[in-house]
Amino acid sequence: MIFLDAAATTPVRREVIEAMFPFLTNQFGNPSSHHELGEQAASALAGARTQAAAVLGCHPGELTFTSGGTEADNLALKGIALAGRAADPCRTRIVISSIEHPAIAESADYLRRVHGFTVDMVPVGADGLVDTAGFVRLLAGDVAVASVMYANNEVGTVQDIPALASAARGLGVPFHTDAVQAAGWLDLDVQRLGVDALALSGHKLGAPKGVGLLYLRAGVPCEPLVHGGGQERGTRSGTENVAFAVALATALSLTEAGRDAAAGQATALRDGFIDQVLARVPGAQLTGHRTRRLPSVASFCFPGTSGESVLLELERRDIVCSSGSACAAGSDEPSAVLTAMGYARGVAQTALRFSFGAETTQAQLATAAQELEAAMGRIKRLRA
Repeated sequence: MIFLDAAATTPVRREVIEAMFPFLTNQFGNPSSHHELGEQAASALAGARTQAAAVLGCHPGELTFTSGGTEADNLALKGIALAGRAADPCRTRIVISSIEHPAIAESADYLRRVHGFTVDMVPVGADGLVDTAGFVRLLAGDVAVASVMYANNEVGTVQDIPALASAARGLGVPFHTDAVQAAGWLDLDVQRLGVDALALSGHKLGAPKGVGLLYLRAGVPCEPLVHGGGQERGTRSGTENVAFAVALATALSLTEAGRDAAAGQATALRDGFIDQVLARVPGAQLTGHRTRRLPSVASFCFPGTSGESVLLELERRDIVCSSGSACAAGSDEPSAVLTAMGYARGVAQTALRFSFGAETTQAQLATAAQELEAAMGRIKRLRA
């Protein structure tokens, strides 16, 4: 099997398993308990926070461990919006891009439906890049929070987060970015990015599913979504998952240490794969920006075919990829990202995403391109 769906998830790294194992076995204490086992857990949790903070360039106290990227996004958008309006009742608007992950788009819709916020969406161009001027115009006045994802999970387009964050800060608007797909490939230093909040997910980095992280700049008010014993400095109550926090911090450190080399290698492989697909498959359309994209993502539309049928044909040939976001799997609706980028519904339904990790080889991608060409040929013959 050639696995080209790393944007959906990655296998847990052995180093991560070894780091977290003690806290699943003999060091099982509750970090809030005042005895030796509890103190061991508290020390490990603090160490994980410090380790992750070193990668993000922030203070450990600015990090909150969550159950994943979705919860981190929810906490950032809902928490900052609600706290902002509580401090200033005039702040009743939320600004997001039109291609956000559902974790942000649905959170914004919840705030609209339940709490009466107005949601403004910044348009994107055909390459998936946010209209910066349009973004700045929408920030004027009564905005409680703005959110633009760092790198899109479907087409891989990378936004100019420092510029967007700077514009928001200049107008006094807290700025959040979903960096789930960017982690391991792009710079995560929050000082250089200039963001007020940033969300990560462990299972995109070689940690288990079920752990994430929210960076929240000190001084930015945020209403908790989960109330209880006041863990995580009151930002997220509930007994902390020490083993998974250690796992995430370990995976984050490992990927950051090899990031530059991995990104350089993946970029070369990605570009070669894109060239092969466009040459082998007549009518194939690359989606997303040609160069300002994740090193690990190549995404296409194949007008006149069915994305699902190509996906199944490739799987029959032991090539595993995706028809888009894993969070939309099973939906018959065309990709909201692609339609926001201007693709017709019928064309958007032909999308395929190939995403790979540090272990993906040139030979595997060459095989994938060859099998894609063969799969498209077989599908056309069957339909003839």
